[in-house]
Amino acid sequence: MQKFSTVDLLRNIKTVTMAADRQPVAITQHRKPRYVLMTYDEFEAMKSRADPRRVYAAGEAPKELVDIILPELDRLIADGPDTDG
Repeated sequence: MQKFSTVDLLRNIKTVTMAADRQPVAITQHRKPRYVLMTYDEFEAMKSRADPRRVYAAGEAPKELVDIILPELDRLIADGPDTDG
């Protein structure tokens, strides 16, 4: 990934945006990566590839998920601890 400083971005936005047209570029501040500049199309494509997994707090899980998980948990509890390691 090509890197540009925030000063580069301010001084020569055309060069930086042309580079971002080819692939995402890192914008650094105090020599550390802080931002990523990419085309809107690439951003939308990245969002559509997002990980669909979710985490729920106790009591927040949808009923369909609870209906799947609870019977399995009951079975595991009834079977006792797994001693096979």
